[in-house]
Amino acid sequence: MHFCATNHTTGGNSGSPLIDADGNLIGLNFDTNWEGTMSNYIFNPGTVRNICVDMHYVLFIVDKYAGASNIINELKIVN
Repeated sequence: MHFCATNHTTGGNSGSPLIDADGNLIGLNFDTNWEGTMSNYIFNPGTVRNICVDMHYVLFIVDKYAGASNIINELKIVN
């Protein structure tokens, strides 16, 4: 349940939110591609990709494995 996006990230950005055009949280950043690591010095939009975990998977883990359905119940979840 991972996907790539075209955002610039750098060390320390793990866990940063990925938000769609409507302001909905759709994922969390957790890594960057090897080709994009140079973008801290020379930004190249053709090679920069960040790797994200989909929020559906995060919510599944929070609900089923962490047993924190109370958190899920407090969220406004849009499809």
